[in-house]
Amino acid sequence: MALSQFLFRGPYFLKSLTAISLGRMLKTPICSWNNYLRKVSVHGGKSISTKIVLGIETSCDDTGAAVVDETGSILGEALHSQTDVHLKTGGIIPPVAQQLHQENIARVVQHAVSSSGVSMEDISAVATTVMPGLALSLGIGLKYSLELVKKYQKPFIPIHHMEAHALTVRLTDHVPFPFLVLLLSGGHCILAVAQGVSDFLLLGQTKDIAPGDMLDKVARRLSLHNHPECSGMTGGRAIEILAQQGNIVRYKFTVPMQQYRDCTFSFSGLQSGITRKISKEEKAEGLQEGQHLSCLPDLAAAALYTMTVHIAERTHRAILFCKEKGIIPPGKETLVVSGGVASNQYVRRSLQLLADATNFTLVCPPPRLCTDNGVMIAWNGIEKLSAGLDIFYNVEHFRYEPKCFFRSLS
Repeated sequence: MALSQFLFRGPYFLKSLTAISLGRMLKTPICSWNNYLRKVSVHGGKSISTKIVLGIETSCDDTGAAVVDETGSILGEALHSQTDVHLKTGGIIPPVAQQLHQENIARVVQHAVSSSGVSMEDISAVATTVMPGLALSLGIGLKYSLELVKKYQKPFIPIHHMEAHALTVRLTDHVPFPFLVLLLSGGHCILAVAQGVSDFLLLGQTKDIAPGDMLDKVARRLSLHNHPECSGMTGGRAIEILAQQGNIVRYKFTVPMQQYRDCTFSFSGLQSGITRKISKEEKAEGLQEGQHLSCLPDLAAAALYTMTVHIAERTHRAILFCKEKGIIPPGKETLVVSGGVASNQYVRRSLQLLADATNFTLVCPPPRLCTDNGVMIAWNGIEKLSAGLDIFYNVEHFRYEPKCFFRSLS
């Protein structure tokens, strides 16, 4: 059954909506940050752009670093993924993630810088994820970064992880402000209007768990980590692969939040409904938990389908709100989708249907830049450096913020 049949069943109206303008974490110090920028120089036969930023990412379980210049050129990058380790333990264990970041961060950063053809002396600033994320993981990246900026006397640019995801398309596709952005990941589900480098109008977010988290939990309940077709895959990827073989209408799950006329997401109820169905099918087939059901593809297809309909419906509401309020200029209506779940091709195709039906242009970063990486952090640093935002020199008392979401931070 075509997904499009369920996406546009009637008009949606937003009766009330609280728009939250995202400010900056701290006041930008009044000082001439341009004094820190190096002149155009030549290093190793390369012409060095005025602004070059080293970005460092350790918000969860990926240790990433990249060197990006003001033109959007990725001069060097490196990434260490902990996925294989966490798949064996059935999920991310924060102390384990912290230890792996500690063991790999120096090597990752050194590789990114050395492969860029520039030296730390050529770097204009260091940008690092400081919010939100796992506290133990954020702490490793922040500590290492502050040691770097002190050693090389560079300015420090704190980065909001989800802002960085939102603005990655400005590196890859040069999307102008304002645009509607949907951020889908293992830890977040956010709808916002990006109005500027540090100016976001929040339209809605999940009130419980995120879509990536839901898919991972369903995959664990189905024991997909030891399924022959899903070996070595994340839970979300395993669900996507199995769903390709499944019948989306064999099982019907309730689409969340349909009685609420806003842009809020919820995935915990859907996860509970899927878990109950799995238990019922195991009993019917005489299986113990951990054994694979014969109906795995159909369950995966129904779960992915229902999740996607929910995401599409809330995004449709956001699009209608933007049109009604004239938030995005006519002819420039763009929907940006980023975050780890944006790599899911079924979700992308479904949102493309929605964009086509509402005369929006859908733009997604390449899949490798949808998941956590140092490139997006470095690029967000370039954007802030160019705008003169959030550039710090006194970093003695800098702290990370694990639970910081899209809200006023000023």
